[in-house]
Amino acid sequence: MKKLGGVLLVLAFLFFGSFGYPKPWNDAMASMGKKVGFHLPYLPVIDYKLGLDLKGGAHLVYEADMSLVPDGDRANALAGVRDVVERRVNAFGVGEPIVQTINADGKYRILVDLPGITNVAKAVKDIGETPVLEFKTPDENPSIDPTAEQQKQITEAQKIERKNALAVLDRAVKGEDFSALAKEKSIDTSTSGTVTPVLDSSGNASVTTLGGGYLGFVGSDDPEYGGFVDEIIKNKLRTGVINGLYEGTSRMHIMKYFSRKDEVDANASHILITYKGATSSTSDRTKEEALKLITDLKAKATKTNFADLAKTNSDDPGSKDQGGDLGLVKPGTMVQPFNDALFAMKDGKFSDIVETEFGYHLIYRVSSVKVKMYELAHIEMPWTTASDVVKVNPWKNTELSGKDVKHASVAFDPNTGAPYIVLDFNAEGTDLFGKLTADNVGKVIGIFLDGNPVTTPTVREAIYGGQASITGSYTIEEAKVTAQRLNAGALPVPIKVVSQQTIGATLGAVSLTKSIDAGIAGLLLVGLFMLLYYRMPGFFAGLALLFYAGAVLTLFKLFGVTMTLSGIAGFVFSFGIAVDANVLVFERLKEELRSGRDVPSSVIEAFHRAWPSIRDGNLTTLIATAVLYSMSTGFIRGFALTLAIGVLVSMFSSMVVTRFFMVRIAKVKALRKPFLYLGLPRAVKK
Repeated sequence: MKKLGGVLLVLAFLFFGSFGYPKPWNDAMASMGKKVGFHLPYLPVIDYKLGLDLKGGAHLVYEADMSLVPDGDRANALAGVRDVVERRVNAFGVGEPIVQTINADGKYRILVDLPGITNVAKAVKDIGETPVLEFKTPDENPSIDPTAEQQKQITEAQKIERKNALAVLDRAVKGEDFSALAKEKSIDTSTSGTVTPVLDSSGNASVTTLGGGYLGFVGSDDPEYGGFVDEIIKNKLRTGVINGLYEGTSRMHIMKYFSRKDEVDANASHILITYKGATSSTSDRTKEEALKLITDLKAKATKTNFADLAKTNSDDPGSKDQGGDLGLVKPGTMVQPFNDALFAMKDGKFSDIVETEFGYHLIYRVSSVKVKMYELAHIEMPWTTASDVVKVNPWKNTELSGKDVKHASVAFDPNTGAPYIVLDFNAEGTDLFGKLTADNVGKVIGIFLDGNPVTTPTVREAIYGGQASITGSYTIEEAKVTAQRLNAGALPVPIKVVSQQTIGATLGAVSLTKSIDAGIAGLLLVGLFMLLYYRMPGFFAGLALLFYAGAVLTLFKLFGVTMTLSGIAGFVFSFGIAVDANVLVFERLKEELRSGRDVPSSVIEAFHRAWPSIRDGNLTTLIATAVLYSMSTGFIRGFALTLAIGVLVSMFSSMVVTRFFMVRIAKVKALRKPFLYLGLPRAVKK
């Protein structure tokens, strides 16, 4: 176990160090791959998330005009507007934006941090627009007609796509391996891999895994590739021919035709009797009972009564109501015993009792048809159509909007206590809503804020009283948030920017460089102090400090901690805390050695006796960071978070990593010299 602990610790060292800075590992793996042909997995390169002060960006302050909002509704109105602003900010795609509200001195403000934003003017405009609340109904016939600009975009894209497809076609016609071309160029991922031939039951090679563009045998009735067959028949193509470009509805295809065969498809019906333990069975009958029942049915079955017997007795829910009718069955589509029995029969005949994993079958082959099948492969190429460019809106606007809503609130069902939302309309809204609900009973009415659906309730009946209730499986918090969003669009709360601060990327880069330099300097100075003052224990404390730094930086990456100047300050500050536990242990170690104990027992006793002080000291720091994080915002929260992570990791590095080294070194006789552990002598008072 001790050896295992050492191995795990070494692996942890390597993991944290390499994950925090993966370049050396990845470079070594690349070099290994070139020399020996294989390498261990590369480590993912994950960038640290940088805050506004390090990445650059914009800090915006908006003020909400509450002059038309009643005093009692202003807090909820501000929360609703904040929700809208946050959704608008998220649409910019910036990393770790911050949106906060402040209510002080009668001013209702919203603070927005946008790290890495480049078009500040557009952000200011888009964020500051007054929220729009709309009532919409489903559009049963949405338009997909492209505009002139969209049609131009489609035409230009198709020119490029056709040119690229013709280049691939030219390569195929000139004799390049079709399978390799499909693997390289086809966008059909289900067939663009490598063909895997396997031996069938007769020892013949057959392709069961699609790849290399291989589609297998296709009939003219195939819903996806039947058009290929029509091309073959129409143009009387010979086998082995690579055809030109076939334009499908949304893709282009380069088609290769291999061979043709005649296939017999059978119209079949069956009766299935299941038993307990069979696949998908819900029956309680035994296997013996099932066999007896299917035997009796076989004795009774005729061409005229088979459908009635299936409706009365069959356990197949998919075909029972159709009298056991399975429709036209192609070879290979059913499980093997069923397939073998069906295609060994003649038309108009019944099978013997067939057992499959689902139970016992009695099969009736009604008739059959001969179908020509064509063996094909293709290379699928992109082809832009209107559906790729035109954004189809499944909703259409109504006359009702946010200006017709007075207020949204949360109420509770007196019988169940379940929360629901109450919408109050003004006089004009009452009339519009009454007509809208009367026309859409049993249908959905969507309520949208800034184009995003807030709720999509179904109308149960026409509502004429000017008040609507929206019920559903809401939690109290969900109901409050929904009401806030509705109020954000219903209440007239325009916002305007009152302050704008832009931080350039260059300034952020300088701050980041200086912060990194400060972190490295802090790490080296603390490690050097421990080494000089505590000698050998200080050396191992330095190793633990390196482990600590790597572990913390790795956790910052894994948990997506946003790094700010104050956060880095908390990280650097935690270096001192990281060795604080070591200081307590080492001072206690000196006392134990001076009392006459030997080195091994002194080490163990020092860690044991120092632990309560270390625990209590770190716990008080964690309490302080929890208070800072929960009751502050912005940069202060970043400082508290990084400091808390640092404290937790420091406890592990001090009490596990340092202790691991110290206990094992103390067992080496040559390294039990007291002067290696006593460090610098203390001044003695006279």
